[in-house]
Amino acid sequence: MSKSKRFIWIFVPIGIVAGLTLGVPMIGHQHEHLEVVAELAGPTSAVAAEQTAQKYTCGMHPMIITDAPGLCPICNMELTPLKASGAQTSTKPSGERKVKYWVAPMDPTFIRDEPGKSPMGMDLVPVYEDEAATGSIISVDPVTSQNMGVRMALVTRKDLSRTIRTVGLVGYEEPKQYSINSKIDGWVERLYVNETGQVVKKGSPLLEIYSPALVSAQEEFLLARNNNQSLAGSPFPSIAEGAKRLQEASRRRLKLWDISDRQVARLEKSGEVMKNLTLYAPYDGIVTMKMVREGQFIKSGMELLTLSDISKVWVYADIYEYEMPWVKVGQKARIILPYVGSEPIESTVSYIYPFVEPKTRTVKARFDIDNPDFALKPEMYVNVRLESQPVTDALTVPVEAVLHSGEKQTVFVALGEGKFEPRLVKTGMQNDAGDIEIVQGLLEGEHVVTSAQFMLDSESKLREAIQKMLEPQPPSAEAHVHASPAVDEKDEEMDDLFDDDDQGKESMDDLFGKDSSDNPKAKSEK
Repeated sequence: MSKSKRFIWIFVPIGIVAGLTLGVPMIGHQHEHLEVVAELAGPTSAVAAEQTAQKYTCGMHPMIITDAPGLCPICNMELTPLKASGAQTSTKPSGERKVKYWVAPMDPTFIRDEPGKSPMGMDLVPVYEDEAATGSIISVDPVTSQNMGVRMALVTRKDLSRTIRTVGLVGYEEPKQYSINSKIDGWVERLYVNETGQVVKKGSPLLEIYSPALVSAQEEFLLARNNNQSLAGSPFPSIAEGAKRLQEASRRRLKLWDISDRQVARLEKSGEVMKNLTLYAPYDGIVTMKMVREGQFIKSGMELLTLSDISKVWVYADIYEYEMPWVKVGQKARIILPYVGSEPIESTVSYIYPFVEPKTRTVKARFDIDNPDFALKPEMYVNVRLESQPVTDALTVPVEAVLHSGEKQTVFVALGEGKFEPRLVKTGMQNDAGDIEIVQGLLEGEHVVTSAQFMLDSESKLREAIQKMLEPQPPSAEAHVHASPAVDEKDEEMDDLFDDDDQGKESMDDLFGKDSSDNPKAKSEK
């Protein structure tokens, strides 16, 4: 082996051992120096990170987000700085956080001012003052709020009542409508009721009818009468009784054809068959429909007249579906006639029909009203005022504070210092004064926005969408502080690594010692 090779072979292990020995304190000193530099540069790095975290977006295309100002590639508008949401800018330590209310995990509208259980049996979750249960907390400076016209109202408890104003239609009392028809075939010889709308009293004549069947029935009755008179003194009681039953059967036959008792009595007394028999009115009423004329041939079962008693009428009021919770049977109402100077008629709801009219999408509520002077005419329109029973101690807000979006209702709660929180609620009844009941979602004493909440809603939705499109943010300085134990563990691991340098030296000595003793070439060269 040449001298140059032997020189390299000798000085290589010596250089390695010397490097390891001198490198340990240098590495340790360098580690301490880096820690000091990191501590000094920490605030500056945090400030720089905050400055570089500024994003820019387009007001017309919020999906455009850049790290530097410029122009929108779609509409060529200037990009505007993207404001951070209120939830992200909160710097309160966790120990100072205050619980604002408690909310159900599965139903954000179920909130309480104390811990408890949700309707599903789950524990309520606390919501802190710097958090929002639904959506993002947005911040608006006072000048912008004033320019937007933001107004607020207090959530209070009050009694809700409502006066339902609707239109009613006067109708006939259905059980007092009658159909007049004939039970035999014949000809109308004379018509006493010949006008629609004519008032008819019970027992007054309606028409005279000629029918061959009636003439035959009268003759049979007279024969039965004469036979009964002749067999009344028969020594056989059964024969006399049979003659009597035959006369009663003939009499009953005439009555079943609507021949009055007076006409039958006159026939029995005079013994003369009448060509025409008169049909009388069985009820009081007015003629609402006439389908017969004098001299007309009529058949049995044919409807001739319709009588309706309007001394008592029904008023049908149209109730819309959303007004149904306010209407109950027995509820008081005022019926106001359309002409000037009429006195309101007091009445009560007697019946609510259990179906919806398919054309008007309303439910009929009925009022039974006495009408002795016929002031209420069927098919007349009237005004109906329903006084509903009040809902006591209801949590209410102005109706304009609620944003309706499909199946959800949202209000904006003012948190103070220009911060607003969108919150889902469940609404109930609404009164005439513009107040609406809040079933779930708000607490008494909170303030809600009553105007310009559409702009707040768009801002909240915009920020929520932007946060979803942004990349995850790196850990903050506080996260590094809280993560110091992990850093210490890494330092300990590094220290352990370099503490094993003595063992490494011994291993190298053993290695080269073994090589020098076992290698015959080395021995010969020495």
